[in-house]
Amino acid sequence: MDAIITAAGRNSRMVEDFRKLGRTPIHKLRLKIDNKAILIHTIENVLNSEIDKVTLALGHYRDELISTLEEYDMLDKVDLSINPDVDVGLSKTITNAIKSRDNYYLFMAADQPTVTTKTINRLITALSEAPNPSNTISVLARRKYGWLDSAEGLGMPFCCYANLLYEYVENEDDNLNPILRQMISDGVEFYGIKEENELELININHLDDYLFVKEKIEKNEL
Repeated sequence: MDAIITAAGRNSRMVEDFRKLGRTPIHKLRLKIDNKAILIHTIENVLNSEIDKVTLALGHYRDELISTLEEYDMLDKVDLSINPDVDVGLSKTITNAIKSRDNYYLFMAADQPTVTTKTINRLITALSEAPNPSNTISVLARRKYGWLDSAEGLGMPFCCYANLLYEYVENEDDNLNPILRQMISDGVEFYGIKEENELELININHLDDYLFVKEKIEKNEL
């Protein structure tokens, strides 16, 4: 199984938080936890898992993020997929990044450094052990666990067969939530796994999210 890590967004909420404080904005993926950029934490957690190859999907701020990869000697450890048009939704970013539709992928957001390697491996195992893997999505659950009857509140990380997802995203320019809801209503099976700890459910969108996660990790309060 390969992985696609998405890092193509506008970073708009974090930028706004910095500006409200009268501070120069820093891209959230360049903010540091334990003296290491968030982007690098996420990539390393995936590389340490059972994933074979990692593609980093870029759009906005691609030069800054490529510089971050260079700073940590990570450029040779990931493939890059760069959106030809940066002003697109997440579905387009994923469509552009899928190299082979006849493959299984982990889809993960770059602002999820708290998702552990153990959880990534559990997602992989849940999909591989499903009765019908080509019609199944294994996902980090937010509410219920096991076989799910609703995709409400779900997002990345998740694992699935590339062609299953591609058929839904190829003609869309949207976020993932409505696409996942449509998939479950069409009979795609969703299996939710439980988080290892509360931090795994936090996406770092705002400055407060970052400060909370940073404090918890650096004080080892998981």
